[in-house]
Amino acid sequence: MDSPKVLTFNTGSSTLKLGLFAVGEGGARRIAKAVVDFHDEPVTFHLKAGSASQEHELTSAGRQDASAILSEALDLLHRHAALDRLIAAGHRVVHGGDVFHGPVVVDDESLGKMEGLAQLAPLHQPQSLKFIRTMRELHPELTQVASFDTAFHTFDDTVSRRFAIPRALHDAGIKRYGFHGLSYQSILTSLRRDFPDLAEARVIAAHLGSGASLCGMRGGVSRDTSMSFSTLDGIPMATRCGALDPGVILHLLDACGMSRAAVEDLLYHRCGLLAVSGLSGDTRDLLASGLPEAQEAIDLFTLRIAGEIGRIAMTLGGLDALVFTAGIGENQPFVRAAVCERLGWLDVRLDPQANEENATLISHPESRIRVLVIPTDEEQVIADEALRLAGRAVAP
Repeated sequence: MDSPKVLTFNTGSSTLKLGLFAVGEGGARRIAKAVVDFHDEPVTFHLKAGSASQEHELTSAGRQDASAILSEALDLLHRHAALDRLIAAGHRVVHGGDVFHGPVVVDDESLGKMEGLAQLAPLHQPQSLKFIRTMRELHPELTQVASFDTAFHTFDDTVSRRFAIPRALHDAGIKRYGFHGLSYQSILTSLRRDFPDLAEARVIAAHLGSGASLCGMRGGVSRDTSMSFSTLDGIPMATRCGALDPGVILHLLDACGMSRAAVEDLLYHRCGLLAVSGLSGDTRDLLASGLPEAQEAIDLFTLRIAGEIGRIAMTLGGLDALVFTAGIGENQPFVRAAVCERLGWLDVRLDPQANEENATLISHPESRIRVLVIPTDEEQVIADEALRLAGRAVAP
């Protein structure tokens, strides 16, 4: 008999990542993954099941028709990996605010609360909710679970969550939340399994992808993070500005006469590495370019990362390990080396060969701080949480 299965949704601003997991005695094990890329014309479905990889152009009428797109994507997934005995669907939801501090079963009440938080994550939250609602329409009998990127960052120290603004505004929800929590939960799980002596230590994880942030953990708990109220804050990203003097925004609105919509588009889509280089927001393109502007973008990127590591190390009261993860963090030795070179004052030293090979442990034996490369797996976290809550939901 086929194993029960869990389907996961990791929804980005322009992609939908699907994961299919078989459930056995050891928990949820991934058997297939797929990506629906809305950047492509036409929209393309990329599937990997076992050793087989395939691509299909979706014939769905319009990219805004979530029901048609998802129906076609699920049909393709079923054709190659079988969706029989599906017991749960888990969804990554970026913002849980102060409402959700862990995963929840989706029902009318919880969905309504998630919709109320959409204005806090306008780039991501509406996309996630669209596919949750679509799955409710297509499979109303299926238990759905929402996992939140903000839930990992429930700091014990409330001072770390505050901006220096009136208390009434803080109480109304304007505070530091932090994101990429599912990624950091994945890193913590890996540390507990493979480096148990570090799991409770002072660790900074650098999630470096097109969206990027850092998280400082101590005692297996998030204590500080670079992103705050929105996914714009912190270090520069592919097309997002990172930390920016609020006076710049006032200047753009007043002196430059830009509309609110134009400023939002600028900050989310036309800043970051793309803006500094004038070439691309992709670090692979920048590293391959000989243009001085491309090098300047990389230099700024690594400078700000190192600066945030120093700041978060202060919050932690020191540093025992640095973990690089996500697309850039896992695969680009030059970026890791440039960051660590700026951290020589912390006695961070790399093993050049291990770094070039993307080894797990890349620090030199004499380095005071261990430096690791650990792949993140947000979908595994989503699947595990969905399985746990779905089991509770269907239990007699």
